[in-house]
Amino acid sequence: MIQHGIGIVVGAVVAFILLVLLVPGDGITFRLVGDATQGYVVALVVGAVAAFLWPLVIGMWLGGRARRHQQDRIESEVQRQLDEDRDR
Repeated sequence: MIQHGIGIVVGAVVAFILLVLLVPGDGITFRLVGDATQGYVVALVVGAVAAFLWPLVIGMWLGGRARRHQQDRIESEVQRQLDEDRDR
């Protein structure tokens, strides 16, 4: 449930940022797309993709972090045992 809420927020933020960049406002002539409709479509699609893919990206990051933490614990235990054997 929390993933859906976070996904909606991430997608909305990405879409808002893209709308600010792609759709011209009053007196702004800089556009990255042809017209305002294309800007809305691009922002909508990219926002939806960001909302859909964020769990995968966060999961990969957290999984790698947990794996590194586990490997560090294993290495410290091996080093501790080697130090014990050396002291005998």
